[in-house]
Amino acid sequence: MARRIELVYGGGSVGLMGVLADTVMRGGGRVIGVIPGPLATREVAHAGLTELRVVASMHERKSVMAGLADGFIALPGGLGTLEELLEVLSWAQLGVHWKPVGALNAAHYYDGLLRLLAHAVEEGFALAEHVALLQAAPTAAELLDLFAAWRPPATRRAWLAPTET
Repeated sequence: MARRIELVYGGGSVGLMGVLADTVMRGGGRVIGVIPGPLATREVAHAGLTELRVVASMHERKSVMAGLADGFIALPGGLGTLEELLEVLSWAQLGVHWKPVGALNAAHYYDGLLRLLAHAVEEGFALAEHVALLQAAPTAAELLDLFAAWRPPATRRAWLAPTET
């Protein structure tokens, strides 16, 4: 089922995201890549995208991507993926954005992270409502269904837990 979703991603031609970009392009979708100049040659920037934006730094890359995106999905990935996922989740917690954040938990890839976040809540280092801002599903279709139904939290509380009286 076509969902008419545009892809905004890091602009590389390799790895899972390169495959995803190629798949979206083959399906007639629009793909915007955002890549820092120094990585454009090392990561081999994707030459066949609808649009490729070359920026100066990783910080600018994340800022541009966040501005273009209507939501954020992390596929299974390495340290950079984890860092970016937790950063956009932190931004949601702080109210920097009110966009859905998701993890494609294919083959239970993100189970450990989900357990860690639950542990942070149990230990009092995170609020359950902030951890709940992260949606996870085992398939892309299920995750996109969650995104389609997602609404910003009714209570946009400050990131600090309320003081007990």
